[in-house]
Amino acid sequence: MELAKLVRTIPDYPKKGILFRDITTLIENAEGFKESINRLVDPLRSVDVTRVAGIEARGFVLGGAVAERLSVGFIAVRKKGKLPWTTHSVEYELEYGVDEMEIHTDSVNPGDRVVIVDDLIATGGSAAAAIELVRRAGGEVIGASFVIDLPDLGGRKKIEALGVPVHALIEFEGD
Repeated sequence: MELAKLVRTIPDYPKKGILFRDITTLIENAEGFKESINRLVDPLRSVDVTRVAGIEARGFVLGGAVAERLSVGFIAVRKKGKLPWTTHSVEYELEYGVDEMEIHTDSVNPGDRVVIVDDLIATGGSAAAAIELVRRAGGEVIGASFVIDLPDLGGRKKIEALGVPVHALIEFEGD
């Protein structure tokens, strides 16, 4: 199945010059969604994963499904102010702004082996922030998985420079 054909491209969103890669069309397609999850999970079956961390919001959909398939817990990586308990927090840069994300202070146990999951890696800002949060909480990030990689924006290289292997299902040139 050619997953790239199920991804909608929206020009000039959220601002002029950006080509937004929308995976909602992919996850609305039952076979496309199932195949995406299978391809995200397959390389992780032989790895000792204890938790999956999904980045808000599309990473919740994907990461939750990956965690369920691996029979491990799920960590919600959320935007600032959305979690009801004490949190670790980190500020990060997006390709089009600055934001802050958090995890609960008790969502990662020391020694947990965590995989970060999100829909897309562009500049790597949100993934790097999630890695920092998991490490700050005592976990080890053993991988980062994405449906889409935009290699021209350098996110994969940024995450790999942090010592985290990256797995992506689709690459789109440009931004």
